[in-house]
Amino acid sequence: MSDIEIARKAKMRPINEILEGINVPDTPEAFSPMGRHIAKINLEYINTLKEKVDGKLILVTAITPTPAGEGKTTTSVGLSDGLNKIGKKSIVCLREPSLGPSFGMKGGAAGGGYAQVVPMEQINLHFTGDFHAITSAHNLLSALIDNHIYWGNKLNIDVRRVVWKRVMDMNDRSLRSIVVDLGGVANGYPRQDGFDITVASEIMAIFCLSKDLTDLEERIGNITIAYTRDKKAIYAKDLNAQGPMTVLLKDALRPNITQTLENNPAIIHGGPFANIAHGCNSVIATKASLKLGDYVVTEAGFGADLGAEKFLDIKCRKSDLKPDCVVLVATIRALKMHGDVSKDDLKNENVDALKNGLVNLERHINNIRKFGLPVTVAINHFITDTQREVDAVLDFCKTQGVKASMCTHWSDGGNGAKELAQNVVDICEESKSTFKFLYEDDLPLFKKIEKIGQEIYHTSEVVADTKVRQQLKEFETKGFGKLPVCIAKTQYSFSTDPNLKGAPTGHVLPVREVRLSSGAEFIVVICGDIMTMPGLPSVPAANSIKLNTKGEIEGLF
Repeated sequence: MSDIEIARKAKMRPINEILEGINVPDTPEAFSPMGRHIAKINLEYINTLKEKVDGKLILVTAITPTPAGEGKTTTSVGLSDGLNKIGKKSIVCLREPSLGPSFGMKGGAAGGGYAQVVPMEQINLHFTGDFHAITSAHNLLSALIDNHIYWGNKLNIDVRRVVWKRVMDMNDRSLRSIVVDLGGVANGYPRQDGFDITVASEIMAIFCLSKDLTDLEERIGNITIAYTRDKKAIYAKDLNAQGPMTVLLKDALRPNITQTLENNPAIIHGGPFANIAHGCNSVIATKASLKLGDYVVTEAGFGADLGAEKFLDIKCRKSDLKPDCVVLVATIRALKMHGDVSKDDLKNENVDALKNGLVNLERHINNIRKFGLPVTVAINHFITDTQREVDAVLDFCKTQGVKASMCTHWSDGGNGAKELAQNVVDICEESKSTFKFLYEDDLPLFKKIEKIGQEIYHTSEVVADTKVRQQLKEFETKGFGKLPVCIAKTQYSFSTDPNLKGAPTGHVLPVREVRLSSGAEFIVVICGDIMTMPGLPSVPAANSIKLNTKGEIEGLF
């Protein structure tokens, strides 16, 4: 059966029963139902949990992605179900899917097989409307900027230096660079503008890093929107934008709770991309989960070089979170691709290519250890995996001093991840996390970029033109030098060349552009050819999505 067929056969329990399982009372003060199987946990109730002891935080990340698939979300769901199977109260804490990938090429973010969160169709489409609220709040600020310029421009905004773009939650390359305000005096002053995808919006980043509504409003007010001719920064608060924008986000900021196929709790909230944003679910959701569960399983997008690095250097830095264990997901199929096997040949056994591809797994293991964290490997099983290939990965992990588990959660649900769950519990009970950041706050911004390049990507050099270096110096002069950096690059390689597989060394990291996210409190560093408004592929997934004669969705997954 397909993922969507499995999801439709799910026997979901009423959401109040799921919440009762983690001791959330069935009262209007605690949560607000969004139908029978989805609810929003109220912020007022979350505030009452502050004195509770935190559970263990488990970060799920992966090797460098390939077209063969790795399965972080599926493994996160399977691991949480597995932990519940062995008697631990576990909550899986995920991001919300973007419509861009759902109708483009990647698909959704609800897991797969028998390790899914449900109701899958709602989660992968409009869900509870959080992304619409974020899109609306972002574009309200865009409208307020142009309106201010139209009505006299008292702040003396230089229309050539407006740095706040518009957003939409869909891949549309035609909107990357546009001209607005055409049509004469009645429509404003023409200027160049553009769109990013919603998941790359600074509002999304702020939404996911804020600790409460007050913090959200303050961060929104601190967004840099433009500069004057004298290069004086103009902030969102100069337009009094933070109030109405917070109103639009008020309900969205409450975390969403659903369930897995095995009726275990799943909190799904926020959804920044990890190749062009910081790639983690909301701080509010993660912290609430830690108060409600013994174990919290959360994921960071794409490979460990992107999602995990940003989770650790940005999210943890801003929220005082400290993971107790990292799960590194790998598939034999993907490792063979890193050993130069084509996608069409993956079904054939190739132990030599697999061993060549293990350098990618090794690089990610070593990178995680640089943060002082214990790691275990989850081998996400595919039916084409042979015993010789499985043994090769298990033997390699032994040489690295890492526990590894063959996981069959896609086909067997929580039962297929019980060994991984026990490994995680053993690590949390036996190991002491000595978590540390990769770089300190006081390191100059360009040195922070170089540190990530050298330590995580194994670059020989970071190159940036005079304009970029001068911008970084100006950020430091204006008091933003202690902010972390958020690298935007291709997810398909340690380098900026998506075709360079394995564990390349000695390559150059070209910095194309830097952007100040003064509200989210990090610097976005755009490298190589990565785009903050992706395009659709030549044959988008949307071509196959439709309603059948029963009114059911077909082609979504």
